Parts: sequence; C-alpha cells; structure tokens
Amino acid sequence: MQSEDAPMKRKAPKTWAAGRPAVISSMKHVMSTAGPVRGTKALLELNQMDGFDCPSCAWPDPDDHRAITEFCENGAKAIASEATSKIIDERFFREHSIEQLLGHSDYWHDQQGRLTHPMILEEGATHYKAISWEDAFQLIAKELKALPDPNQAVFYTSGRTSNEAAFLYQLFVRHYGTNNLPDCSNMCHESSGSALGAAIGIGKGTVSLHDLEQADVIICVGQNPGTNHPRMLSTLEACVKNGGEVVAINPLREAGLMGFAHPQKVSGMFNHATKLATQYLQVKINGDMAIFRGLAKIFFEREEKNPGHILDHTFIEQHTAGFFEYKESCDATSWEQIEDYSGISRAEMETLADSILHRDKKLVTCWAMGLTQHENAVDTIREVTNLHLLIGAIGREGAGLCPVRGHSNVQGDRTMGIFEKLPEWFHQSLEKVFKFESPRPHGFDVVEAIHAMHEEKAHVFFAMGGNFLQAAPDTNYTAEALRKCRLTCHVATKLNRSHLVTGKTGLILPCLGRTDLDMQSSGPQFVTCENSMGVVHMSTGRLTPPSTDLLSEPAIIAGIAEATVGDTSIINWSALASNYNLIRDFIEEVIPGFDNFNERVREPGGFYLHNSAKERTWNTETQKANFNSAALSIFQVKDSKRLILQTLRSHDQYNTTIYGLDDRYRGIGNERMILFLNPEDMQELGIKPAQKVRITSHWKDGERHAEGFYAIPYEMPRGAAAAYFPEANVLVPASSTAKISNTPTSKAIEITLEVML
Repeated sequence: MQSEDAPMKRKAPKTWAAGRPAVISSMKHVMSTAGPVRGTKALLELNQMDGFDCPSCAWPDPDDHRAITEFCENGAKAIASEATSKIIDERFFREHSIEQLLGHSDYWHDQQGRLTHPMILEEGATHYKAISWEDAFQLIAKELKALPDPNQAVFYTSGRTSNEAAFLYQLFVRHYGTNNLPDCSNMCHESSGSALGAAIGIGKGTVSLHDLEQADVIICVGQNPGTNHPRMLSTLEACVKNGGEVVAINPLREAGLMGFAHPQKVSGMFNHATKLATQYLQVKINGDMAIFRGLAKIFFEREEKNPGHILDHTFIEQHTAGFFEYKESCDATSWEQIEDYSGISRAEMETLADSILHRDKKLVTCWAMGLTQHENAVDTIREVTNLHLLIGAIGREGAGLCPVRGHSNVQGDRTMGIFEKLPEWFHQSLEKVFKFESPRPHGFDVVEAIHAMHEEKAHVFFAMGGNFLQAAPDTNYTAEALRKCRLTCHVATKLNRSHLVTGKTGLILPCLGRTDLDMQSSGPQFVTCENSMGVVHMSTGRLTPPSTDLLSEPAIIAGIAEATVGDTSIINWSALASNYNLIRDFIEEVIPGFDNFNERVREPGGFYLHNSAKERTWNTETQKANFNSAALSIFQVKDSKRLILQTLRSHDQYNTTIYGLDDRYRGIGNERMILFLNPEDMQELGIKPAQKVRITSHWKDGERHAEGFYAIPYEMPRGAAAAYFPEANVLVPASSTAKISNTPTSKAIEITLEVML
C-alpha cells in the first residue's frame, strides 16, 4: 500500500502507453494483494473462453482467439482488488467507527479487503454490527412494505451486475410496483443512447473489432483509451498496421492516443511504440460538435465541386430523412463560428477530411464521456452520426459508430430491463410471461432520484453494486439526500464511502465477485455479460470466495424478493437463485434475440445480439436514419477570467475505485488532489506550478468549493482545466444536466481559482 503521506512526485508526461511499465505495474498490484498463486490463477482465467469476464471495462474480447494473457493493466488492477487475500470482517467494524472510516481516503477503503458478512448500522449507532441474512432480508421487506407508494423506493444498479442478476432485479422491482431503476448509464452514456436511438433506431454501437481493424480512419473523440480501456490500443495498432489512420480529438494530450508499445510483443517489452494518432486536434472543451459540423461543411463544399464523388447519394436517398434541412443548417453555420467554437483551424479540418475521403470512406468514430457529459451532448453525438450518414459509413465493413462503454456489463443491464423508461414492448412481454401488471409510469433516473431523496419523496435507497455517493454529481447534496432516507442498502464486494453515508438505518450486503466460484444447490453456476459491441458471453468464477457467508447477487435479490413480494404461480425466487439456467430460460422468453440462450451462450465466445442498424434497418419513427439539424452550440463561461473544468480519471483508478495514487502517463506520482491547467492561464492568474488552489464552481443555484488542489501545468487549450473524480465531483451541480438525457455535465463546470496561502 502506498503511503498517502509521501510527497507528490512530478515527471514529464509520457508520449506512449503500455510497454514494460504496464507489465511491471500489473504484476506489482496482483502479487502484492492476491499473492503469487491466487493472483496468477486469476490472471490466467481472465477473459478466457471458459474463464471470467473482466470486472473493469466493457471492451470486447477477440471472437476467434484469446491470448494466454488476454488482459490489460486496468484488468490486472481490477483483479488484484477483487482477488485480494485481505478481508473486512465483524472485528474490523468493531474497531472502526463510522467517523473514523469517513476520515480515510477512497484508496484506503479499497485496500482494506473483501467484505465477508452482512452488516447493519442502526439508527444512532457509531459502528456497524453483524446481522444475519434472514434478518437483513426481513428488514428490507419491512421497510419496503411500509412505504405508502412503491415509487418512494429507489433501486440503483452498477454496470458490473451480471445479466442474470439484472434481469431478476428488474423483475422483482416491477413486481414490487415501480420503475425507479436508475443506473450508472444515466451518469455516463445515456446521451449516446438518446442520440443513437433517435438517429438510427438503436441505442448501441454498430461496429465489431473487425470493423475497427479494417477502417480507413478511426476518430477517437472525447476518450482516453490508454487509461480507461487499454485493450482498445491493440485494436488501434491493428488498424494502423493494416494501413488505416487514427485521429485524436481531445483537449488534453494523452499518451494512449499518441503511441502504443504492445506489452505482449517483444518490441513492446523493449518499449518500442507504434505511433497511433496521425492528427491530434486539441479541441476546446465542448468544441467537438463544431469540428464535426466543420467536416460536414467541407463534405458539402467538395460535393459541389465534384458532384457524385463525395456524398453517398444512394444511401442518403434510400436510408435517411432530414438531409436537406441538415444541409441548410450547415450552410447557415459560418467558418468563423466553427473555428471559434472548436479552437481548430479550417486547414486542420480539411486535412482530416482528406483522410476520410481518400479511399473507401470507411470511417469509425469512437467516443466516451468527453462527449456525453455536456448540456449539448445529444446534439453533439447526433452531429457525429450526421457525418456518417453523409458518406454511408454505417452498416458496412470497416465503418460505423462506436460509443465506448465503461463498466463491463452496463450495456447488458440495459438490455435486461434496467431502465427507468422501459419501452412498452418490454412491459407487455413481462406481463405475458409472468402474468402480472407491470407498472407504466416512468421512474427516476439518477439525478431525479437524488432530488427525490433530498426532497423526501423517496425513503428507501437500494444499490446493486457501485459507489453511488462518489459516482454521483454534487457530492455534498447527494450525501444530504442519502441521509434523509429511512433505509440505505448496498450490495458490494469492497468497502466504499457510500456505505458510510447512510439513512437512519444502513445495510451492507456482501456478495460474490466476478472471480469467485459460485456454488449453488444445483451445482456451480456461471453468469453472462454483454460487451460494448453486443456480444453476450459466459463468465465463470474460479477462485475460492473469501468467506462462506457471501451470497451471489441473484441469491440476494431472490431473498429480498421472497420476503417482499413472495412467490407467484410462475416465479419461485429461491429456485431461480439456485439454478441460473432457469433465469436464462425466462430471459429467452421475454427478450428478443436470446433464442436458445442456454445453448448459444455455452459456445466459445458467446454470440452477437441482433443489431438492426448494422443491417440498415432503422427502427425510428420515420423508419429512416435521421439527420439532426440543430444549431451549433457550445458551453461558454460568463467571465473571461473563469475556466471550464472537466473531471477525468487518473491512471490508477477505474471509475470510483482507486487502485493507487499515481497517474503515470500524465507524470503525477503519489497524489490525487491535482488540477491540470494551461501554463499561460496559470501565468495570467498568478498561479505557480504545484501551488495549492481553492476551486469554486459557479451555477445559477450558487457556488460550490473544493480546496487543496495542486495546480499542474499541462498541454491543453487556453481556458480549460481538468481534475480527477470523485474528488472534483463536489463541484458538479446536480441541476446542470444534458438536454434530453439528463446526464450530469461533469465535463463542463464553470470555475474560478484562488491561491491558497
């Protein structure tokens, strides 16, 4: 464990990712926590056909082959965290009060080990104490039954929850009588689903790994694969080796977009890196929509000069709606506005257009939260889609749209019905199979749930995994909301800060992890996940669980459901928890595309779900792929002395889980209270490198403050700032959200700075 009292270290940022340092870091984390035997066994099972799915990101595995080391540094850190030999038992909670635990960091919490027994924090108590599983289930049932309206309960889901657990969870919640099923997608990729659903009729990406490898151009915009999904780097390298180009659009200069030393190759182990981005456009924060509008404008201008050779008129005529309105919108957008909003010159956009139009217009655009967490996120992603529609770059080899998901099964959870706005066909399918009335009113998303708890319109909060408090915006406001609840309950493998900010009563229910052997009365079980490219596959835990008191997620859900709503003529909750094949049989009956689920998922590598847009079938109101003609927009500060802050991850974290205190690629060691700034902005504001600053965020409902951040000069546009979450989440207003998707605007926060003396 790193010393949190050690001084901060600074080095020059890296210009390439992975290589030998990634291998050394991976082994260090695994061997120091899981140990050589348990750790090695876990790594060799990770992402294998008959092994377990990585609990980190949702990047897909190769269809036809798997390397013996089919994992990245992130995956190794996730495994090290979950497979740790350390445990948190009843004695730990007797020795540590809530006040003491709150005084420790998120990093310290993760380092303490695996939870082993259900615990309760009673009203007025200072310490958690043990509770039996049966008593915990009865307590939850009592609180839920006491609510006058089922809509006063909130049921959150993390993206690590398996398909089987997610399906069972939503089935219980809807039997209970509510659609209050917010999930982590509400905070990250809801904008992608909203945009793509309206544009192409499906809220998922349209490409496979093969398409990325065969692309002429891959645009990586608003994402940092080197830190957030490192296995993507080998796919980008394959594209480059096949003659394709990678183009980066990102405010910060990131190592994983510039070069990649493949750690499974001899050259990579000697730190010989393949150059990735041929162009690196350091866009202003939230200036991405302007770049894609500029590219479209170039396409239209070149089509006028060379009719029939730039735009795909056959595709446009047969498959799209709204083309002429979009052209008018482009014509009405001036180059002055495009360059001003983006911070990128027309000449640089012309160069990118040359690359896209040079050969077969096989374009793949990949994006993540750099696009999705803005007020105009949906319009920005629609603008990305517009560009693809102009050249027919959807539904053919080497071309398409690629929203890069975060958590390993966040896409699968949505497929299973974890959605506060469930479509009507899903309700009807549930009713047909299970013979009950599925509630129709839309439930709360994450932000709505926070407001509901804060306004005391929701009294029970249940979280299936995750670290809700630290993942959510407006940390202090969210903490106040949770404390107003009668009961807060968290299913988890490790201790986190959400367990320490409770309602009148708090429960922690420890569960099996992805790596753990799941033995039920019918025998060993496996679960399934859906990766970000729509592949559903098995995940079979192999390691001995850290405690015999742990239950699986399906068993926990079944226990609560049995105590709350009871068995029905069709559902025997405990039977489903004892044999996941039975859950999969119900999934097959309810959800299209899961025919012969139990048989097909046992095939090596699993199977692809049907994707209508890949076949150029558009399940939209127009039955076409729709252009969007929204006016160009950007987030702008109200005062020239103010900056725009975006939150981001360090290299030693995954979402809210902090594995270490370093950010190797950005040159930071042993510190998380970091604020990256443009050097010229620092000079103008009178801030010296490594000086501590106080950050104030400004919103129409008031100011928010965070202190003790070290100001670090970094290569980024003027007016931009960046800090790690969850530390900076306190600055994100809960009422500042994206239009349509209601996603928090964590990438566009208006701030001012003060030097701390």
